[in-house]
Amino acid sequence: MDQPLSGIRVIDLTRILSGPFCSMLLGDLGAEVIKIESPDGDHVRTQGTIIQGMSWYFASFNRNKRSVTLNLKTPQGKEVLRRLLVNADVLVENFRPGVLDSMGFGPKALEEINPRLVVGSVNGYGSTGPYASRPAFDFIAQAMSGFMSVNGTPESGPLRAAPPLTDLVAGLYTALGVLAALRVRDQSGKGQQVEASMLNGMLSMMAYLSAAQLATGKTPPPTGNDHPIASPYGLFRASDGFVAVAPSTTPTLTRFLRTIGLAHILDDDRFNTNAKRVERRADLNAMIDAAMQYRTQGHWIERLNAEGVPCGRVQTLGEVFEDPQVLHQEMVIDVEHPAHGVVRMTGFPMKLSKTPCRINRPAPDLGADTDTVLAEAGYSSSEVKALREIGAL
Repeated sequence: MDQPLSGIRVIDLTRILSGPFCSMLLGDLGAEVIKIESPDGDHVRTQGTIIQGMSWYFASFNRNKRSVTLNLKTPQGKEVLRRLLVNADVLVENFRPGVLDSMGFGPKALEEINPRLVVGSVNGYGSTGPYASRPAFDFIAQAMSGFMSVNGTPESGPLRAAPPLTDLVAGLYTALGVLAALRVRDQSGKGQQVEASMLNGMLSMMAYLSAAQLATGKTPPPTGNDHPIASPYGLFRASDGFVAVAPSTTPTLTRFLRTIGLAHILDDDRFNTNAKRVERRADLNAMIDAAMQYRTQGHWIERLNAEGVPCGRVQTLGEVFEDPQVLHQEMVIDVEHPAHGVVRMTGFPMKLSKTPCRINRPAPDLGADTDTVLAEAGYSSSEVKALREIGAL
């Protein structure tokens, strides 16, 4: 085994982001991913920054894939898909619930085509329930999951996170579910349906916020950069900008306050418990700002880290991609594309010591692999030509 998923074939019917992120993760782990696109292609091909004819947004989520164009509105295109699924291990799709069934590829049909097939579905709200048929988008899922209600401050009102978190979380959960289903298939010989939704995925990430709501019935307020259940915690002023500090345990807090010269606070009746510090957060934050504002960010970051206090500077993305730790971890990689030059993208967050993730192929041009993949499926060149002439490819 060269990579963890070497020998696994994935048929990828996804587009935009949540599904392509899922199939990219499988491809990074070594799966052979065949991206099925309409003749017009994935919409993301024309979005974001385009350099030398390639969308770097598209390239960042579609590496390690081959592209096949299929017109699934035609019976001939559907027949090609059926033949590809016969020898596939995984199908990934992010249509609205019911769409795949209406195309003739519902659960029963897929089981008849290939009983070993694992089907990973990414959607907005789940395939059942009153919202199942609603259109979904990251912004809406961020709002409906409760995330936006606790993000921001009372003054700002609800705020979305800049990255499309619900898309990415749903894609990640789907990939995890596919891996689990493949493990079960190894034991039982049977595939199964795997589903993850943007709403469910984001809700599962609410951590202590959802725990507090369920335990007390009280809705957590937005707290901005402050921690809702710990104080002090957040951004504090140095002479040249803010320092992010997260002293979440009592020993860490003690070291933090001692380092900045405020150790006596822990003996002050106003601040000697976490509950009191949360209640008087504004006063405590002002005292910490006053203690830290005469030294630079660099001074505090060096001293606090030396004391084992988690801290850092708020960095722009430009600074992040030049950070020595990020570069050492190879989280910025250059991918050579034969038709579009070097494409720079984020690297692999999963680090496997013996079977690492790697770039096996750059993001494909639209339909670049159609002829090759169909030939592998048993189509002759004349059959491929005929399919193209009738608009099935």
